[in-house]
Amino acid sequence: MEHDWDKAIGSLSKIKVFSNPNNEPVTISGDADDLKCIGVGTDAAVFQSLFAPTYAFKLYAKDKVNKVKVEANVYRILGNSPFFPTCFASYDEYLVLSYEEGKTLFDCILQGIHIPEQVVNDVEDAREFVRNKGLNARDIHLKNILLQNGRAKIIDVSEYTLPGNDFRWEHLKKGYEQYYHLIDGNSVPFWLVETIRKWYNQRSNFSSYEEFTKIVLKLLYKK
Repeated sequence: MEHDWDKAIGSLSKIKVFSNPNNEPVTISGDADDLKCIGVGTDAAVFQSLFAPTYAFKLYAKDKVNKVKVEANVYRILGNSPFFPTCFASYDEYLVLSYEEGKTLFDCILQGIHIPEQVVNDVEDAREFVRNKGLNARDIHLKNILLQNGRAKIIDVSEYTLPGNDFRWEHLKKGYEQYYHLIDGNSVPFWLVETIRKWYNQRSNFSSYEEFTKIVLKLLYKK
């Protein structure tokens, strides 16, 4: 049985994705004229096809392909939800997802696009929805949340079967409530956002969230 997304399969075979150490984004090798990279993470890259633009293809790094079936199963458990994309199919190295319009919150920070409080409320509701499905909503950060018509859409569910709390969302929410008004409507330089991201990924070097935010605020006011 043929599907609309089959038009992209030949082109996807020309692309290879490689993971990098220290939680850095993946590296992409190869090229296809009809594919556009629309997102890069630490395990996978996401592409849109000119021939099947309503779909997004999440192509995993070679050493991370074991996560394909895991993430596909998470989408199966979540079912239909306004908080997440739809997963149509999974293959050995990639998922076929619904293409979702919108900018990530990471890009909103860079471009000075207002992030409404409704987005925070939506993520809270999404996390409750996930818990009610018997899953664990982890790895929720600026690059995994889209601003879509004033609402939130979460675009990565790959860690929802893992135990424990990584506190990423709790820290983001607290930062939004306490400090977002300081940058709301102002574009923040990429180098500054990237520096904060890397520091956060090394947050074991800080004694507490409060110490981390104090250092970030000093850096912010020096920019």
